[in-house]
Amino acid sequence: MSMKILMVLTSHDRLGDTGNPTGFWLEEFAAPYYVFADAGAEITLASPAGGQPPLDPKSDEPDAQTEATKRFQADEAAEALLANTVKLADVSAEDFDAVFYPGGHGPMWDLPDNETSIALIEKFLAAGKPIGAVCHAPAALVNVRTQDGASFVAGKRVTGFSNSEEAGVGLTDVVPFLLQDRLIERGGGYGRAEDWAPHVEVDGRLVTGQNPASSAPAAQELLALLR
Repeated sequence: MSMKILMVLTSHDRLGDTGNPTGFWLEEFAAPYYVFADAGAEITLASPAGGQPPLDPKSDEPDAQTEATKRFQADEAAEALLANTVKLADVSAEDFDAVFYPGGHGPMWDLPDNETSIALIEKFLAAGKPIGAVCHAPAALVNVRTQDGASFVAGKRVTGFSNSEEAGVGLTDVVPFLLQDRLIERGGGYGRAEDWAPHVEVDGRLVTGQNPASSAPAAQELLALLR
């Protein structure tokens, strides 16, 4: 069965007003990418600005490496794909079977209020197509609404980077909001595991993962919905 999966990355590269760089988290892109690719999916990468999305340099450090990140770094075709993401405004939900948003801190700034991203997710939602997001990327869901105008996450089991994990990386006062709090404010039934342990919530066609360790499991759950 042929599957077309859209992966949407951040274009935001600054950690608030700290002057420090941020972007997408390598593991949260690479692990799902290979889950999808190894299943034979046709993958399109997109970002708000198009082109090369910013990589959070911390996710490229030796202690952040995994089998998936090492595989990506040796994969010239995947690196070329990443360097040339499609502009988000140029993609159409009709062309894909599912959408997946990798995390990193960048999405906290450029995705919650991005009207193009919100409209895209709402089209996937209306079409009954699977929607996935991991770690900070559920921030892209907080202003999405259902066709009757309700918050998309209201009454749904969801997860995402926890308040204690944010405190653990020392960015509680840097991020524009705490994702766990915002998901709860929007009516989501927030679930979590211990800090840094894998945890995925699946509710209908929505799949969310808590943190980097949840990246591959979340992608596998999204694939299960497609099959």
